[in-house]
Amino acid sequence: MAISDAKWIREKAIEHTEFFRNSIPLIASENLISPMTKEMMISDLNNRYAEGLPGHRYYQGNKIVDEIETRTEDLVKSLFRAKQADVRPISGTNANQAIVFSLSSPGDKIMSPSLDDGAHISSAEFGAVGMRGLNITHMAFNSEYMKIDVDETKKLIIREKPKICLFGFSVFLFPAPIKELKETMDEVGCKVWYDGAHVLGLIAGKRFQDPLREGADLITGSTHKTFPGPQHGIILGNTDDETWKKVRRGVFPGVISNHHLGAMAGLGITSAEMMEFGESYADQIINNAKTLAQEMHSLGFDVIAEKNGFTESHTILVNVKSKGGGKFVAETLERNSIILNKNMIPGDSNKKSQDPSGIRIGTQEVTRIGMGRSEMIQIANLINEALNGKDVRGDVRDLKSNFTEVKYCYGREDAYEFISLFK
Repeated sequence: MAISDAKWIREKAIEHTEFFRNSIPLIASENLISPMTKEMMISDLNNRYAEGLPGHRYYQGNKIVDEIETRTEDLVKSLFRAKQADVRPISGTNANQAIVFSLSSPGDKIMSPSLDDGAHISSAEFGAVGMRGLNITHMAFNSEYMKIDVDETKKLIIREKPKICLFGFSVFLFPAPIKELKETMDEVGCKVWYDGAHVLGLIAGKRFQDPLREGADLITGSTHKTFPGPQHGIILGNTDDETWKKVRRGVFPGVISNHHLGAMAGLGITSAEMMEFGESYADQIINNAKTLAQEMHSLGFDVIAEKNGFTESHTILVNVKSKGGGKFVAETLERNSIILNKNMIPGDSNKKSQDPSGIRIGTQEVTRIGMGRSEMIQIANLINEALNGKDVRGDVRDLKSNFTEVKYCYGREDAYEFISLFK
């Protein structure tokens, strides 16, 4: 009977939850939502459908949805000091697709970092940008410092005259030089697009950098990495009205229909929480990343960008070629309940993406549950011991057992417990 399949899936979901309850989560693109945000994901909003914008829907029954969406947009604009905001994209890549469709045509030139230098796949030839048929050129990059080379990139912008300059990384260690390149980009008339998926929470917490004040026309992002909200997307604007109209149309009907109303409402709640807790959260994320990087370096790990202080974000990139490579290290640590991912590093252009030389580590989720400096030191030692052959699962479980609640948010006592409505 089909019920057995349903029960099997439910049991597997419980097994997965238990696995992560007893693991140290260090994936740089994941986080935990707050109790109040979680309620939005099981409310009736999650059952409903809305197309278009508040006051201009194609469905009835959206009166309250319109109120929530309008308030969420207002919260987002206030949090990021943005002129415009669209909270309908359903992921960061979906937001990127909307920008590509709204601002470009096949054959247009776009300039971005390369995948080897840490860019996201949506900006690659086989991603959203390439599938749109854009002519991609890459910014110059200093791999020793893990930063865009300003002087060389200026020359490239003048020579190539791109329609769009895209600043965005999947390994976002240091701020992008928007201010330094703004005059040159204005000279050739290109739009400035910043993909802040990984660092959105750090920007909300007034750390890392402030792209809209530094010259970005548009910011895209996912809302579940350093920004600890639901899996959703966002677009922020500081641009002219005509460009913003194109962006709005790029979102709908360009790349979405309904925009997952429970997640949209959860984004609003997370934005309110970040207004109150975002600065202290962002501070601790960055402090934890710096501590973990330094401790791993002290243990002999080849943490990339040593000359530049390793990181100014939540992310650490480590060359583990001497320890068996990224695939071997990531799988070994997974067996020891330490969850991170293999990752390409500069110089890996001839390596297969499934077997790169590096690993990527993020501190936003362990920070979210209250870990600090002493725990970062313990984690570095657990990683080292696991790679030296010790089974550290028990030690990991003991450490994690002390951190069971989500911090930097409104507490469970503030939540309504929507689940009671369904009993």
